Amino acid sequence: MSEVNIAKRKKCENCTKQCNKKKSDEGADSNTEPEVINGQLNDASQVLLSACLSCDGCLSEEDSLKISQQSLEEVQRILELNQRCDVSKHKVLVASVCPQSLPFFAVKFGVDVTEAAHKLCGFLKSLGVKYVFDTTLAAGFSILESQKEFIQRYRRRNQDSHALPMFTSSCPGWIRYSERVLGSLVTPHICTARSPQQIMGCLVKDFFSKQQKLSPEKVYHVVIAPCFDKKVEAVREEFYNSLLETRDVDCVLTSGEIYYLMEQRKVSVEELGSVPLDQVLGESGDDALVRHDGRGSEGFLEHVFKQAAKELFSLDVHEITYKTLRNRDFQEVTLERDGETLLQFAAVYGFRNIQTLVHRMRKGRVPYHLVEVLSCPGGCLSGRGQAESESGGRVDKALVQQMEEAYSSLPVRLPEFNPALHTLYQDWLQGHDSSQAANLLHTKYRSESQAHTQPPHMQW
Repeated sequence: MSEVNIAKRKKCENCTKQCNKKKSDEGADSNTEPEVINGQLNDASQVLLSACLSCDGCLSEEDSLKISQQSLEEVQRILELNQRCDVSKHKVLVASVCPQSLPFFAVKFGVDVTEAAHKLCGFLKSLGVKYVFDTTLAAGFSILESQKEFIQRYRRRNQDSHALPMFTSSCPGWIRYSERVLGSLVTPHICTARSPQQIMGCLVKDFFSKQQKLSPEKVYHVVIAPCFDKKVEAVREEFYNSLLETRDVDCVLTSGEIYYLMEQRKVSVEELGSVPLDQVLGESGDDALVRHDGRGSEGFLEHVFKQAAKELFSLDVHEITYKTLRNRDFQEVTLERDGETLLQFAAVYGFRNIQTLVHRMRKGRVPYHLVEVLSCPGGCLSGRGQAESESGGRVDKALVQQMEEAYSSLPVRLPEFNPALHTLYQDWLQGHDSSQAANLLHTKYRSESQAHTQPPHMQW
């Protein structure tokens, strides 16, 4: 281990020792999320493991450099190079917008989600972005692959101790925490389906670039997301093609960063043109904006629950009833028949609740078959890249409520009934169960902490 990394490790351990001392001195309220400002804890608040993650002390210098390059300045540099250099050296800019980012712009613009998407598209194209997609299509792939993997895990649960519970894999904050802190206790249980962001990266760099007769390294792919942790996900080594020297996602910008750019340029919403989003399949694609089930996230729990009920027990579930346990961010869903519990799922959001979940897992007291885990309290709409108050630090609850209302106004469409997905499974992936589908839609998670017990400097 290099001297720099040793120093970072010491810094991290010292930080968490101080965290634990502060917690023991002040007492902890398990139902409150502390205030974090620019990765540092406010003196008046308690310490949470999310602050430990946000300090980036465990990132290598190389990773830190890669993440620092995911900025507005870098995107503007690419745009300026396109204006100055020979056409043969141009980068084709593609932007993919997460559906959880669109309600933020709808609220800020004072319009509905569809109109906000069109105005955002108009703004991005005025900058020099060539194509603008929304990532719902990629989320459909991720949901379908998660459904399939859960069914497989459930059927081998008696032979494989790591099969269940299955944890969802779309949240990079949760993945990073699992790999770096929890290690082999948790990582074998994480669903291998790639997140919507990284499947979108494959769609753009593999399928779409071929359709446009472009080499992948000629495409500069920007994702607009509600969460800063998506930047960390984009620089993972497995999402880098060393042969072509290109990433599936070149840059992640948060919704707030894009809005800041609009303010910098003094862009008036009224003056923005409304430009429909592009379709990965071209004009044959469906241009209607839709969402998946679930409150403010991609709804992995609901989609997997309904499919598992149907495929494993021949039961059709139309409405899902959540039972709130500790708080609104720790809920469970149960499928019963004749008094017997067939399925038990949970939605666990925020690091306080994640700590409770893993503490129970260490004691062998997790009854769930699947857990949808998200590091942001309230889910993806509450991502710190768009939900912070203007004064910084705290989540703007009024803004989040408005975003939830805007998001819920979109019609729901099950990915099973999306014809574009069926077309892409055949034309791009050569079938649902092909090696191409396994390679491009799935990934692996590494255990950087092999300990089965929590390190002594980290307290639950």
